[in-house]
Amino acid sequence: MSVGQKIHAQAVISAEAKLGPGVEVGAFAVVGAGVELGAGCVLGSHAVVQGPSRFGPGNVFHSFSVVGGDPQDYTFAGERVELEVGEGNIFREYVTVSRGTKKGGGITRIGSNNFFLAYCHVGHDCQVGSNTLFVNGATLAGHVTVQDFVTIGAFSPVHQFCRLGRYAYIGACTVITQDVVPFSLIVTERETRCFGANTIGLERKGFSADRLKKLQQAFKLLVRSKKNTSQALAEMRAKFADSEDVRELIAFAVKAERGIVK
Repeated sequence: MSVGQKIHAQAVISAEAKLGPGVEVGAFAVVGAGVELGAGCVLGSHAVVQGPSRFGPGNVFHSFSVVGGDPQDYTFAGERVELEVGEGNIFREYVTVSRGTKKGGGITRIGSNNFFLAYCHVGHDCQVGSNTLFVNGATLAGHVTVQDFVTIGAFSPVHQFCRLGRYAYIGACTVITQDVVPFSLIVTERETRCFGANTIGLERKGFSADRLKKLQQAFKLLVRSKKNTSQALAEMRAKFADSEDVRELIAFAVKAERGIVK
C-alpha cells in the first residue's frame, strides 16, 4: 500500500492494477486488471473500475458506478480496447462508461472536470471533452463526440456518430439524431428544434455582450430566416467575418454529415 492510500479490507484489487498515492477504495469496490488510478482517486463502496483503463488524479467513483466495462457491441471478442480519462471527473451512482471497440479506434476518451450524474451512460468509442455536465440519465450511443462545456439534460439520448459542439445546451428529454452546433440551445417541445444561441448559459461563462449579440444575429440567419443552410452560412461569412465564435459555428455546420438541428 502506497503513501496515504486507504483500501478497505473487503475491497477487491487486481494484482495487475496500479494505484497512485492517496487513492481510497471502499468496501466491496472492485479495481480490475489493467486499471491505472491517478493520485487521490476515490472509489465508493461497490464501485467498479475495469481495464485496460487509465485515470488521471482526483477522479471520484460513487457507489455502483461501472467505469471501463466491456463495450456493448456484438463485434467485441475480448480484444484489447481501452478507456482514457483525465482528472477531476465525478461519476455518480450507476454511471456506466464503456471502453472502445477495435473497429472504432480501440479507445474511449473522457477529458477532465466532467460531472456525470446518476444513470448516465457513455458508449464505446465516444470522445468527451472537458467541463461537461451530463444530467441524470443522459445517454451517449457509440462513437459520439462531445466538445467542451456541453450540458446534456436529463434522459436525453444522443444517436451514434453525432457531434455536440462547444457550450451547447441540450434540454431534458431531447432526442438528438443530428449534430448540435456550438453555443446553441436545443430543446424538445413538439419537435426537436434550435431556439437560437444559449445566451444565458454563455453569459454565465463570461461571454461579452458584443459576442452574444453577434451570435444571436448569426443564429437568426441560420435557424429563423427562410434561407437554406448553405445560403445562411454564406451570409454569415460575409457579415460576421470578424467573429471567431461565428467562424467556429460555420466551420462546425459545414462538417455536419447528418445535418444540423434547426
